[in-house]
Amino acid sequence: MSKTTAIINQKGGVGKTTTALNLSYVLSENREKVLLIDFDPQASLTAALGYNADNKINIQTLMAAAIEENELEEDYIINIKDNLDLIPCSLELAGIEMSLVNVMSREMVLKSVIENIEDNYDHIIIDCSPSLGMLTINALAACNSIIIPVTPEYLSAKGLGLLINNISKIRKKINPNLTVDGILITMINERTHLSKEMTRVLNESVDSIKNKFNLDMKVFQSKIPISVKVGEAIMNRKSIIEYNPKNKVSESYKDFAREWREW
Repeated sequence: MSKTTAIINQKGGVGKTTTALNLSYVLSENREKVLLIDFDPQASLTAALGYNADNKINIQTLMAAAIEENELEEDYIINIKDNLDLIPCSLELAGIEMSLVNVMSREMVLKSVIENIEDNYDHIIIDCSPSLGMLTINALAACNSIIIPVTPEYLSAKGLGLLINNISKIRKKINPNLTVDGILITMINERTHLSKEMTRVLNESVDSIKNKFNLDMKVFQSKIPISVKVGEAIMNRKSIIEYNPKNKVSESYKDFAREWREW
């Protein structure tokens, strides 16, 4: 049975796409079959992998077909490398959110898409948009687990409670099997006092949230450092692990993948 994981945070710029891409890459290198779903209308993950899904079958097309209960016979999955596939995205996905308003069981549309293909994969990883709208609710209804990337900043810590509150509501009303695997600290410079202090604050926040919402989650020991090489890798349409395997970010994502798999 496949595990479906949403990479989520309502705040942008925290490393969701980078995490989805590099976690998937590590898993695929370990001979696990992985499907990436770009579920952000900005289509950053699709672009990072060198694709343009405009006017092509993408996740918006599949959502629309599911709403109309139509079947697509065309092949819509893009093979990236051995054991790693992609369902791309385009700006058109932004329009589907309006279409969902009057749809019966509108929270379950993405789940119905995934159900048709999940048996082909060990992992399905969803790169979510930075919002708590209907698209994100669809992702939360469709997944088994959640990874929350956060940066060591005040606003990241402040917004965590609101995010967990919304996740808790989804668990109660839509997806009782949903679990929060943990918080992944990204873009950290551990030499600075601010990063150390905010890491302490995040750990305290998580302890409080766990008790309030009765969640079994953690702050991962693995932390992703900040590096200009990540941007260079994206510009070259590669994961940081493929672009610079010895880079500190590459090593950190390998450590994180190992820790996550053992959790």
